[in-house]
Amino acid sequence: MKKWAFVSDFDGTISNKDFYWVIIEKYYPEGRDLFKKWKAGQIKDIEFLRSIFTSINQHEEQIIEDIINIPIDEYVPDFIKHVQKNGGDFYILSAGTDYYIHHILKEYNIQNVTVYSNEGYYEDQNVHLNIDPSHRHHSERYGIDKSKVIQELKQEYETVHFAGDSEPDSHPAVYADATFAKDALQEILSEKNIAFTPVTTFKDIQADLEKKGFLSYD
Repeated sequence: MKKWAFVSDFDGTISNKDFYWVIIEKYYPEGRDLFKKWKAGQIKDIEFLRSIFTSINQHEEQIIEDIINIPIDEYVPDFIKHVQKNGGDFYILSAGTDYYIHHILKEYNIQNVTVYSNEGYYEDQNVHLNIDPSHRHHSERYGIDKSKVIQELKQEYETVHFAGDSEPDSHPAVYADATFAKDALQEILSEKNIAFTPVTTFKDIQADLEKKGFLSYD
């Protein structure tokens, strides 16, 4: 069994802004009403994202430019390298799509990171999702069931750390050995009596992992 892994959500955790907000603000203002319906529980997460991602109507070059301009936590690239140097494997676990995640990883020259997310592709000026209901990680609500991924990784690693920021991350937090929570996830986990470490940036996570002996700089 491998020693340890760090698994992180992407939107709002690694990135400082959800990709769907970039689209809504630049190309699809009607998406604000859709956002309200989603938050009210009237539509599923994957339905919301499908509608947003297919309302961009831009050439791929423009979409990629928008993606690489998404602000990310400045500590992330070095954090990932430190995890890998200290014998850990780094994973990204997102209920968004791997389409924009891979562009971000390439932009920051982040290597050897496995991405678990909904498969996405560019076609006809939009980003489309390729959801396979028969996949072992499938979720009818999110496209990908983060809990299943964490449980699977726990069969491979002695310790699995997880970081997230919102409601979909509350489910895998149940199974992770340690959860680092940002923003709304803190209140959600508190209400569910699920243990977590509150953080603001990956610098906070790094400090905690140093104290626990997972990271060192010798």
